[in-house]
Amino acid sequence: MSLAELSVPTRRADQAPSVRVRKADRPLHRLAEVRQIQGVSRRTVARRLHLDMASVKHMEQEDTDLSLSALYEWQQVLDVPIHELLVESEEPLSTPVMKRAQLLKLMKTAMAIKQRSSSGPIQRMAEVLVNQLVEIMPELAEVTPWHAVGKRRSQSELGQAAVRTISVDLLRDLPD
Repeated sequence: MSLAELSVPTRRADQAPSVRVRKADRPLHRLAEVRQIQGVSRRTVARRLHLDMASVKHMEQEDTDLSLSALYEWQQVLDVPIHELLVESEEPLSTPVMKRAQLLKLMKTAMAIKQRSSSGPIQRMAEVLVNQLVEIMPELAEVTPWHAVGKRRSQSELGQAAVRTISVDLLRDLPD
């Protein structure tokens, strides 16, 4: 059975490498799974790799055969050991990577409490918790809180700007 070759768009010198990818008949990597566990959005990956969202989505498909250089760039974006991105067995992520993901979620929650609490004592406790987490894992200092409103919409869903309409008559009545 031959593998159909697919290509991802070429790049500028400061972008992620041009990637020739193939489809395999078995899972080859766990990019999407690790990205979700690490709490990194596709949009963030696309921005850091200087690729469009469609390319990132395509690269995340577990049967996409990526080059080593592409895997190493994903490894840098997701900040995990390279072997965690590869499919070797049905075992879960290693203990250090799982603990990192748990600390990341805990930090996001602590930051959200700190940011949204109006109570002084609760803000101080959240600040202490944030400082303790940074002591354990210094790279958590850059973590932002969970999103403040609702759930993120999928790419196929329209935003409120597309749903809400205004009357043309309203625009005619505006002063010059």
